[in-house]
Amino acid sequence: MNPATFESALARAHQCQPLAAAEALALMDSTDEQLPSLLEAASHRRDRLFGRTLTFSPKVFLPVTNLCRNRCDYCSFRKSPGDAGEWTMSPEQVLDVLDRGREHGCFEALLCLGDTPETGFGEYRTLLRTFGHDRTVDYLHWIGERALERGLLPHTNAGILAREDMARLRDVNVSLGLMLENVSDRLCEKGMPHHKAPDKRPHKRVAMTREAGELAIPFTSGLLIGIGETREERVRTLFAIAELAAVGRHIGEVIVQNFRARPGIVMEDAPEPGEDEMARTIAVARLVLPDDVHVQAPPNLNADSLRLLLDSGIDDFGGISPVTPDYINPLHPWPHLERLAEGVARLSFTLRARLATYPRHLDDERFIAPSMRDPVEHARARLATSRWNQKYVEPELGREVAE
Repeated sequence: MNPATFESALARAHQCQPLAAAEALALMDSTDEQLPSLLEAASHRRDRLFGRTLTFSPKVFLPVTNLCRNRCDYCSFRKSPGDAGEWTMSPEQVLDVLDRGREHGCFEALLCLGDTPETGFGEYRTLLRTFGHDRTVDYLHWIGERALERGLLPHTNAGILAREDMARLRDVNVSLGLMLENVSDRLCEKGMPHHKAPDKRPHKRVAMTREAGELAIPFTSGLLIGIGETREERVRTLFAIAELAAVGRHIGEVIVQNFRARPGIVMEDAPEPGEDEMARTIAVARLVLPDDVHVQAPPNLNADSLRLLLDSGIDDFGGISPVTPDYINPLHPWPHLERLAEGVARLSFTLRARLATYPRHLDDERFIAPSMRDPVEHARARLATSRWNQKYVEPELGREVAE
């Protein structure tokens, strides 16, 4: 990268001019004294694009299976057959969770699972057949149909999917997702966190994200920070996502997710990224990504950093469930929604519920399969009068904080 100064890069950011990679790196390398100026530029860009409204998706989380052929050093979700805590949801369990999601006013059914479990585990293939399915994608399609029957819009994170499988799931999903995490091949070398994770090879994840755009599937991407990457590798990852978003117009949101250490993983003693490092990355993401892409950070992984998240330029909190835990990060519970609304109100923001994808894609018939159009319209009508978008009252201030 050619050298660039923080001051010149910040000036271009304030002028809403596209940043070069060297300029983004200069911002990412900001000192503690420079950080407030970076955050100001990012939050100003957010306010100009999305105003002072922060959104979230009321969801129910279905951890379809935690069997996974990858072994990422930072993951506590994945299991092998016979491991303590291994599970695959039965059809009866799926229906119970979907019913509870509808009962509690959810609008999104998040389907999450390990990468390509049938390619690694014969026991799982046998179990699938007892459910009446030969492949995981068949089961996911069946779950999507059951979710739609209950007025829930599915969003599936199934790891690497073939193009034809994405095309099939498009008929019962409002969106799909795949964290790019990082484009660095270095992180796949021996001794690095992705070494034993064949589906984390960057070229595979870039290719799937590109194909989702070619199929006009609304898509969630993101990067994971604190797993041994450099700031320059973070910048390259953001630019890769930005390029994919600009070409496909399908990426609705980018998650900036911070590594959290926990017992029992290879990286249980690894240092977590600090609040300022998270803030730098969010801010640079907002300044690098296309203006129609939302920037999100998980509130449950940053429970004590609400002000800093907002100052950094996020406009969305992602899915939050009143029913199910975060099975990927079980040590970090979802925030109570009324308390979250009160917190953002104190910072002069409004919290508002949304569907599992954003109006930009919902309003464009290219991005919604014909089979999904009626379910989307029914969900929109129901959301407009749901309890999530009624008025919250902030007791300390004694005033309405959301409409």
